[in-house]
Amino acid sequence: MERRDALGLMGTAAAGLLAGDLTNSTWAQSGEALAMPGWDGAKGGYVLPPLPYAYNALEPSIDEQTMRLHHDLHHAGYVSGLNKALVDLKSARAANDFAAIKAISRDLAFNGSGHVLHCIFWDNMTPAGAGGTPSGDLGKALGDSFGSVDSFRAQFSAAAGTVEGSGWGILAWEPVGRNLVVLQAEKHQNLSVWGVTPLLVLDVWEHAYYLKYQNKRGDYIKAFWDVVNWSDVARRLTACTGT
Repeated sequence: MERRDALGLMGTAAAGLLAGDLTNSTWAQSGEALAMPGWDGAKGGYVLPPLPYAYNALEPSIDEQTMRLHHDLHHAGYVSGLNKALVDLKSARAANDFAAIKAISRDLAFNGSGHVLHCIFWDNMTPAGAGGTPSGDLGKALGDSFGSVDSFRAQFSAAAGTVEGSGWGILAWEPVGRNLVVLQAEKHQNLSVWGVTPLLVLDVWEHAYYLKYQNKRGDYIKAFWDVVNWSDVARRLTACTGT
C-alpha cells in the first residue's frame, strides 16, 4: 500500500468526499491541528483507533452494547474494506487493468468516508453530562452562521432526523464563504459539499442507536446533545480558521 493512496483517500473521505487532494484541503492547511488516529505509518495502512473512553462511558445516552458493536464490528469493517480497496487499486495499476475501477472506487469512497467520519464521531463525544453549551469563538461562530446556538441545534437535529435511510448529520466549516454549514450525508459519501471540513458529526445509521432507541431516531438525537464534546468541536474550528 502506498502513502499517496492514503493521502488521496483522505481528501475524498471526510464528510463523504472532501477535497480531491489532501495537500490542497483545509486539513492540510491546518497542519497537525486536525490530525486523527486511524492511520499507522509503520504498518502502511489504516487501523481501528481505540475509543477515547470506556464502552459504557456514554451511558445513558448511548449504551455499552451499542458502543461495542458499533466500534468493534461496524467501524472495523470500514477499516478492512478501505485497506482492501487500496490493495485492489495497487494491483489494478500493476496489471494496468482497470476493468473493475468503478466498483473499487465506490468501495474506496464508501469505506474511507465511513472510517474518517467514525474517527471524528468518537472524539466528538465525551462522558455523559458533559455536553453543555458551546461558548467562546465556537459559540460566536454558531451564532453568526445560524442566528443562535439554539437555532443551530434545531437545524442540526432536523437535518440528522430527516436523513433518508442511513447516513449522518454534519456541522462543517465551508472555506469559500468562511462560515459554518449543516449538511446531511446519505450512507457516508453522498450529498456533501466539496472542500468542507467536518467539525461535529452524528451517525444516524440504525446500528448507531437501534438497540436502545429502536425506531425513535429523534430520541437518540436528543440524547446525543448530552455527550457532545464541544472542546473537540472548538479545536477543529480553530484549526480551520487559524484563530
